[in-house]
Amino acid sequence: MKEFEKMAVLIDADNTQLQKLADILTEVSAYGRIIVKKAYGNFKKPALAKWENVIKELAIKAVQQFDYVSGKNTTDIAMVIDAMDLLHLGLYDAIVLVSSDSDFTPLAVRLKESGIFVIGVGERKTPSAFCNACDQFIYLEYLGEEGKVEKKKKKNPPRKEKEKEAKKEEEKEDPQMEELHSLLHIAYEKYQDDDDFVNVSSAGNYIKRVRPEFNPYQYGYSKLSDILRDYPERYEVRKEGKDSSVLSYKCLDRS
Repeated sequence: MKEFEKMAVLIDADNTQLQKLADILTEVSAYGRIIVKKAYGNFKKPALAKWENVIKELAIKAVQQFDYVSGKNTTDIAMVIDAMDLLHLGLYDAIVLVSSDSDFTPLAVRLKESGIFVIGVGERKTPSAFCNACDQFIYLEYLGEEGKVEKKKKKNPPRKEKEKEAKKEEEKEDPQMEELHSLLHIAYEKYQDDDDFVNVSSAGNYIKRVRPEFNPYQYGYSKLSDILRDYPERYEVRKEGKDSSVLSYKCLDRS
């Protein structure tokens, strides 16, 4: 994926975990340069009292929204207005919507229709409609988990031959993993080269287009290539390029 030159991050403070803010910015920064960072909410509420010091430290602009009427969320409206203003400026190539609220689904759809790359960030409870409206969706629960995943992998070396059949039986009861295998097979059929191999990055991009919320951490891995390597009965993985930095795979088990 290309690196975006100008990104805007809009944060719904009412539907975001404060302790994950730094991790969110760290993750999103991998996609490009963040120009705008704004957090929306009524920061005079006790529930948001701890936000002040954190957003100051992270250089996030606070957009204060008073509750004009009890029970009505003016925060969402302010965030939508700003997002549309940013869109019409024509300066930004990516906008990040940080919220678990499905009310932002129409906004994500509208931004995508205008050619803006939309990244959503929210909790696992986020409705699928909002996730699928984004080009990519990042679950908060997986941010900051890189070290934990690596430790887990060290404790669990590749499976022995005796364990493979038992693992296959387990997978039949794991729809999420079976769906991933199915998508990897579809990518293989669509993108294989003359040597019957598929670039792992191309497959990953395809999976993200179909399932914007896809993240290897869901399966206990740090990278898609680690998943492929852990299923040698299904995939052959090889290195390509002069520096062997490019990985590709071939499906062995098409069932």
